[in-house]
Amino acid sequence: METKWLEDFVSLAETRSFSRSALLRHVTQPAFSRRIQSLEAWAGADLVDRSSYPTSLTPAGETLYGQALEILQALQSTRAMLRGHASAGQDVIEFAVPHTLAFTFFPAWVSGLRDAFGPIKSRLIALNVHDAAMRLVEGGCDVLISYHHASEPLQLDADHYDMVTLGQEVLAPYVKVGEDGQALWALPGTAQQPLPYLGYAPGAYLGRVTDLILKQAGTAIHLDRVYETDMAEGLKVMALEGHGIAFLPFSAVQKEVSAGKLRPIVWPDASALQITMEVRAYRAKPIAKQLPKQSVQALWHFLSQTRASDQALALVTDASRIESTQLPRLQNAGAGHNEGGRA
Repeated sequence: METKWLEDFVSLAETRSFSRSALLRHVTQPAFSRRIQSLEAWAGADLVDRSSYPTSLTPAGETLYGQALEILQALQSTRAMLRGHASAGQDVIEFAVPHTLAFTFFPAWVSGLRDAFGPIKSRLIALNVHDAAMRLVEGGCDVLISYHHASEPLQLDADHYDMVTLGQEVLAPYVKVGEDGQALWALPGTAQQPLPYLGYAPGAYLGRVTDLILKQAGTAIHLDRVYETDMAEGLKVMALEGHGIAFLPFSAVQKEVSAGKLRPIVWPDASALQITMEVRAYRAKPIAKQLPKQSVQALWHFLSQTRASDQALALVTDASRIESTQLPRLQNAGAGHNEGGRA
């Protein structure tokens, strides 16, 4: 038996919906259903009455629900006590961050944070977006930093998680600049001669946002996928070598754009080929029996109260304003607002 099965079951008992709980637990509904079935097989009894709507628990399920709450609370308390023994690490804040933000946003953000907030000790855990979110859900980090776009929200329940916005990031297409100073390719390409396209691997968060950009372009764009990876840094390296067009966060390419090595794709309506995402921080809401580290409390209070226009903490990225190689100005995008919102 796995503890995540109990966590799944508790979620189902509270939402009374397989689909809603699957979203909250960041798994597909079929996978979520299989985990509930695995728990039932372990328990040797039906826990859920699937004939009713909304879903209800059987008598055995009601019994397990009460016990599961106690078991999970005991495990969380024990974990907190064990962590308490490592007093030397109590001031270290553990961040779960998607790979791209770990390379681009996080270093600059921490530098600004130290200037405005003060010294900070941090431990970075670089993961994909899904695993980073699960790290927070499962209590494996203090703070999650991730992208947010309305088309691809993280399903984090506002009742259980706090959120602050740290800045904005723009995703747009980039291409290598040739020796003649011109871009190697120009959109839209043709059906007979599609342009080489460097894409994100299936399931990658930025890949799904890129798909949305292409769907909303308003003009048929002809691309031939010649390479894929789930990391923006990998796509950037391939773009720099002239292998194709890549949709990249501006924070990942601002140095290369400034140096004239990469250029945003020229398009009549530049905004049609880019999407602005928020960069958000999340934490689990404190509960009486398991208060977060003092360092986390202090940082979160600072983020919730401070505006980026005053403290210059936001990393800003607007590809539509960099044709002249001037970097974008800081926007007032880092306003800390303790709005848990489903993100």
